[in-house]
Amino acid sequence: MKRFAIEFAYDGTKFFGYQGQPNVRTVQGDLEDALERIFKERIYTQAAGRTDAGVHANGQVAAFNCPIERLTEKDIKNALNANLPDDIYVKKAWIVDKSFNPRFAATKRIYHYFISTSEKDVFMRNYVWNFRYDLDIEAMRKAASFLEGEHDFSSFKKGKDEKNPVRTIYRIRILTLKKGLILIRVEGRSFLRSMVRNIVGSLVRVGLGQWKPEKILEVLEKRSRQEAAGTAPPHGLYLYKVLF
Repeated sequence: MKRFAIEFAYDGTKFFGYQGQPNVRTVQGDLEDALERIFKERIYTQAAGRTDAGVHANGQVAAFNCPIERLTEKDIKNALNANLPDDIYVKKAWIVDKSFNPRFAATKRIYHYFISTSEKDVFMRNYVWNFRYDLDIEAMRKAASFLEGEHDFSSFKKGKDEKNPVRTIYRIRILTLKKGLILIRVEGRSFLRSMVRNIVGSLVRVGLGQWKPEKILEVLEKRSRQEAAGTAPPHGLYLYKVLF
C-alpha cells in the first residue's frame, strides 16, 4: 500500500482548529471527509502540527495510506482538490516511506505572524492583528534574541500544557514588509501550544515601550505563564512551512 504526504494551505477563519473534534468543523475533519468520498472508506491522517481555531496555514503537511495502488501524486492532488472546500487547497503530493509521520519527521517548523499598525482594513481583519500603535522594531529584535536557542519555555506555554517545555528556537526575524505591516518569523523544531502567539504578545509589550528588551529574559527565566504578556490573537498566525 502506498503512503502519500501532502502539503496544503487553509484559511483557518471558519475552523475550530486543525484537530478533528465531534460536532464542529475542523481542518482534519474536512480532509478526512474528502478522503472518504474518494476512497469510500475512512482514511486516518497524521499532520505535522495542530493549529488553533482561527490560525491559518500556508504549508501544513499531512500523511495517509492510499488503498488504491495505481494512483499517482498528481491523481491524489487533483482528487483531493476536487473534493475539498474552497478554504483548503492541496499544493502538492508525494510518495513517502510507510513509516513516515510528519509530526516526528519534521526538522523545522516556520511560523509567520502579521501585525498591521495601519488604519483598520475590514477585508484583512481575519488575516492580521490590527494593532494601531507604533512599535519599536529594534527593541523587539533585541528582545527576540533572548529567546533564540534551547530554553525552558514554561512562561510561554498555554495553561496546563504538560508537554516538555524545553524547546529550541533557531531564529526569530522581525521585518517591516511595508509601511504599517510587520512580519514576525519564528523558526524552531517544535513548539508548545500557543507558544508563538504568547511570544508575539510579549514582544509587542516591548515594542510599545512598556517593557525593556531585557524583560523577556527575566520572563523566560521565571518559567511562569503569569510573568509573560497576554496571547496575541489567532488570526495573525500562519504555519508557513514544515521542513524535513
